[in-house]
This record gives sequence, C-alpha cells and structure tokens, in this order.
Amino acid sequence: MSIREDQIVRELSNYIYEHPDEQMALMPVYDAARDHAQRGTCTHSWRCPLVTTGAVVVDERNRVLSLRHEGAFALAEAEPEEQDDSLSEAALRLLTEAVGIREVWTEPDSDGPFLIDVTRAGQHRYGPRLRIGFRYLFRAHSGAIAPMVIEAGAAAWMPLGEISIPSVRDRLRGHLVGAP
Repeated sequence: MSIREDQIVRELSNYIYEHPDEQMALMPVYDAARDHAQRGTCTHSWRCPLVTTGAVVVDERNRVLSLRHEGAFALAEAEPEEQDDSLSEAALRLLTEAVGIREVWTEPDSDGPFLIDVTRAGQHRYGPRLRIGFRYLFRAHSGAIAPMVIEAGAAAWMPLGEISIPSVRDRLRGHLVGAP
C-alpha cells in the first residue's frame, strides 16, 4: 500500500484546524492535494507541491537527532516511497534505514504532524516545485542510536538551540517542557 492523496488531505485538514494561524500558507497546498484526491491523478503538469516527511526525534535531555548530510548535520527528510502506509511511517523508515534507530515512540497526544512547513521552489534541493514537509515528533532514549553510529559521525544528538530550521526550533521550544 502507499500513501494516498486523501491521507495527505486529512493530515493537512487536521493540522490547519489545530493551527489556524498557518491556514493562509497551507491553503494552496491543501487545495492541490484535495484536487488530486478528487480526480485521482495530477492535472497540474507536475507543478503540484512535492510532499516530504521527516521524523524529529528528541531524547530525554531534549536534544534533537540530526543526521550527517552533505558535510553538515541536518534533520532527516525524504519523499514517501511506495511501501509506506503513512507519512509518519515513512519518516520512521528513513531513520531506521539511515541510522538503525530503535525503540521510538510518539509524543503523547500527537497523532498528526507537529509541524508542516512549506518551502518555495528554488529554496530547497527538490527542484522547481513548492515543497511541503510533514514533520512528526517522536521521543527516544539517547541509547536508541547505536554508539558506533554516533562515533562514526553519521548522526548526533544536537542541543535544541543548534537546530538551524527556525520553525522546527521554535515549535519544539513551545512543545517541550523544560526546553532551553
């Protein structure tokens, strides 16, 4: 099974309901996804928004798991693949493949994405389309990553203040109790 357009519409709709202040930025994406779901195909000459998903994993010390990417540390993000049944499952698959993370659980009361961010074409590495990133919040003990992965520099637990994406950093500060 793969992620269906109606799942994306449902995630967007719930998120917009919970975060009405973000409605204006997300409505074009919501309209395109709803159009896809109703028609069952893309009629936008492949100019429609590109959906990505990512897992934001926070440990017991409120540090965020970052992966080595192009010489620097970044949050994990990828396009969902055919075998993924949900966007959150795709985010966890990415982390499992990249660093072998285990024993991850969702943050209480956070079934949907904790953040949906939109990046204009030309401001990301995915090409000429609008990018919409569904980010899901997970918790894990710092030992959920094998020490050899950390020692090899493939991943690191980063202090919240060092997260370079302001929307993620700010949402985490507002969400995590005792976050710096």
